[in-house]
Amino acid sequence: MAVGGKRRWWWKRRAAVVAGVTIAVSVWLGSHCYFRRENMAKAEEALVSMCEERARMIQDQFAVSVNHVHALAILISTFYYQKQPPALDQETFAYYTAKTAFERPLLNGVAYAERIIHSQREIFETRQGWTIMTMKREPSPMQDEYAPVIYSQETVSYIEAIDMMSGEEDRENILRARATGKAVLTKPFRLLESNHLGVVLTFPVYRSGLPEDATVEQRVEATAGYLGGAFDVESLVENLLRQLAGNQDITINVYDITNASEPLIMYGPQIPEGYMPLSHVSMLDFGDPFRKHQMHCRYREKPPLPLSAITTPFGIFVIIMLGGYIVFAAKNHYDNVKEDCRKMEELKVQAEAADVAKSQFLATVSHEIRTPMNGVLGMLDMLLDTDLNLTQKDYAQTAQVCGKALISLINEVLDRAKIEAGKLEIEAVPFDLRSILDDVISLFSSKSREKGIELAVFVSDKVPEVVTGDPGRFRQIITNLVGNSVKFTERGHIFVQVHLADNSDLGADEKVYSGLNGLSQSEKVQIMSDCTFDTLSGFEAADTRNNWENFKLLLSDEMILPEASTSDKEPDIVTLIVRVEDTGIGIPLCAQDRVFTPFMQADSSTSRNYGGTGIGLSITKCLVELMGGQINFISRPNVGSTFTFTAVFKRCNKDAIADTKRTLSEALPTGFRGMKAFIVDGKPVRNAVTRYHLKRLGIAVEVANTVKMMLNSLTRQNSNFRTGRQPYIILIEKDSWYTGMDVYLHNQLLLLKQNDCVLELPKIILLVTCEYDKMSTGSLVDTVINKPLRASTVAACLQQVLGMEKQQKKELSNGPTNLRNLLAGKNILVIDDNKVNLRVAASALKKYGARVECAESGKDALSLLQLPHKFDACFMDVQMPEMDGFEATRQIRLMESKENEQISIGGASRGEDSMIVEWHLPILAMTADVIQATYEECLKCGMDGYVSKPFEEQQLFQAVAKFLVSKPSSDS
Repeated sequence: MAVGGKRRWWWKRRAAVVAGVTIAVSVWLGSHCYFRRENMAKAEEALVSMCEERARMIQDQFAVSVNHVHALAILISTFYYQKQPPALDQETFAYYTAKTAFERPLLNGVAYAERIIHSQREIFETRQGWTIMTMKREPSPMQDEYAPVIYSQETVSYIEAIDMMSGEEDRENILRARATGKAVLTKPFRLLESNHLGVVLTFPVYRSGLPEDATVEQRVEATAGYLGGAFDVESLVENLLRQLAGNQDITINVYDITNASEPLIMYGPQIPEGYMPLSHVSMLDFGDPFRKHQMHCRYREKPPLPLSAITTPFGIFVIIMLGGYIVFAAKNHYDNVKEDCRKMEELKVQAEAADVAKSQFLATVSHEIRTPMNGVLGMLDMLLDTDLNLTQKDYAQTAQVCGKALISLINEVLDRAKIEAGKLEIEAVPFDLRSILDDVISLFSSKSREKGIELAVFVSDKVPEVVTGDPGRFRQIITNLVGNSVKFTERGHIFVQVHLADNSDLGADEKVYSGLNGLSQSEKVQIMSDCTFDTLSGFEAADTRNNWENFKLLLSDEMILPEASTSDKEPDIVTLIVRVEDTGIGIPLCAQDRVFTPFMQADSSTSRNYGGTGIGLSITKCLVELMGGQINFISRPNVGSTFTFTAVFKRCNKDAIADTKRTLSEALPTGFRGMKAFIVDGKPVRNAVTRYHLKRLGIAVEVANTVKMMLNSLTRQNSNFRTGRQPYIILIEKDSWYTGMDVYLHNQLLLLKQNDCVLELPKIILLVTCEYDKMSTGSLVDTVINKPLRASTVAACLQQVLGMEKQQKKELSNGPTNLRNLLAGKNILVIDDNKVNLRVAASALKKYGARVECAESGKDALSLLQLPHKFDACFMDVQMPEMDGFEATRQIRLMESKENEQISIGGASRGEDSMIVEWHLPILAMTADVIQATYEECLKCGMDGYVSKPFEEQQLFQAVAKFLVSKPSSDS
């Protein structure tokens, strides 16, 4: 079939080609014939025009000559017959006609013949002195009347005395002329002198007194004579043709067709010449009513075919061939595209099947990995709740960290798969951005202290306290960027800044970035020659614009924040610009173009020396774009990197802000408001960060570069610091501390107290980057705060120093207490086919006071949940044998629906203690499969929420807080 189909396809293509060529040739022939006909029609039209023009000119010239002959006849009648004696003689006539010959160019000469009747012949001959002669120069025989020539032009003087009536044709012309009063012509004949073909014009001369309507007899009676002239027709036509253009293109024949059967040639060759198929006949009117004349015109040669008659058909032929080729190629292309589309459809089906298979594979792999990991992490968590010695606790914590790292890697791979499948969605919930940044910083606090690097975060006061967006994805972005910075930084600092995009120039275009990335070696040497920089740690940053001068401009903008916010309406959309700056190893220039490529690293040694998969930044870029922003970076080898991204959030209304504050697991204490503190730090960026954290606690702050400047300030401003019982705090950076300073500072403060500059000795707190022993600082230091700074950490230390520990314990225990209040006394059903996971989930829930029952399959769950039942919530695994969690949930919802219908008609039995209106058991999916499709399927089958394995305290609290009512704590 394939060979036969291909053969038919080949024959169809061949027939199409032959048909196309045949059509093209046919059109070429047709167009060529058409243009030939058009050319012949134009040639014929031109011939008609030229022929008619020549005929008209001949007639006009002939008419002019006849009019002059007529005038001459009147002259003769006037001066010869009306004057006595006659005023005209031969000499006068010859002279006059010679002088006026130019008016009659077509006449060889004119002569006048007087009418003589026979009775007057003798007297006439005696008067003239000569005998009337015939055409043959013989004496004229006797006849009724004669017409001898008495006056003649010198050119025709040879006809003097000749009787013009002696010739038969001349006699007929004379008789016709006097009878009609018009000029008449003879038939063509050879003229005597020139031997040219010509005709004789005869015009009657009447005596005066002839009426206009005279009869023939009256005309004959009044006839005095006859004026005649010889027309040289050949000369007439030749002269006219010489005056006209195109004479060389056509030939002309003039005929006398009085006798149509035997036309007489008047001009032209006897045998017609030229291109016979194309000719034209024009009628000539010489004024003789008895004779008819024609002019025949034709081309000397066949009219040449114009170049357009050849090129145009050829062009049409080429166009048709090209059009045919285009159609043929288009048809082939269409067939190919159609075939490609068919293949693409097949590939699409295969790709969709592969995508489904990949999703199922990811779900299966995720489930299969998370299921044992849930058991491992759950058991480790349970193990850490037991009494362990330090070594055992260290081993368990190490194993827990490794397990969480594996879960994090699984999450990254799944996120990448979701992004590629276009199934990653961004949430829109209110959240506290500053708390998230504090949490991320706390994740890397131990590593930063081990390396001795500054790790800090700063959020502009213009950034709203609560925004609406996706807190999880924002946390993931910051975690990826800060994690990379911590990984590749061995000295200096890591600095996270958040500003409003409208008030920051951090989003410069990429031309600036590329210029910074490509800094010349000489510039690098010059920069490195400087000892310190106005940065967080004093080390050089990759972005040379990141210095105290620019940072100070941002801070100065914030000082006018209250006035601006009260006058202008705040927009609903908030665009934040976040910068993560480090002073690490940087990125080589050759590797900067593939930074955001998945699974790519700067070089092969990166993963070997620092670890990682190279997927974090690619996920970060996708997440930033999903949040409506962009990300770019500046990096210089051996200097550091600065990643900058924007993110779009919505501003929350006041109700949402209040609700969000109530649900925060770690609210900042409010007992520090009104306190004052002094910061001693020589680095302006770093003391701005410290001031930011203290301001979040409501503490007023002043800054001094050195201890001496701080003491001088206290002396000058003694009245301003008399704040009653409000304690005063001094925070000193380790850079500004030296051995023996505790004694010196204590003595100076005692002196100030004695001078009533301060009411009480302020508390002295030392800020350090590395793990530091308080005893090494001196006995007079109240406490040491290890960086990175967090508002909650600073609050805890201040509470300890100021004697506020009881309040601290109460505030810091809000998270677990809330979860315990939610779960205490609740009847929870946990269904999971894996006994280890069942045990872990039950233990986690019992830890917070819940009463837990377990089931190992969906069928067992249905038997336990027969209505009425005692359970307040249900945690159900999704993938189980016999009956999975989806089907079990559908069955449960079906039972509840039927029971609720019975309740609505009052026929159902309710539990005695039941306070609900209708049956609806909160069912939370509990599975290791975390892809979007599984979540959608959970909601579709009737589940209320989703808890992924292994679940943690915060995740569990957020899941159950929507469905369970918190009970007041008994031990509060």
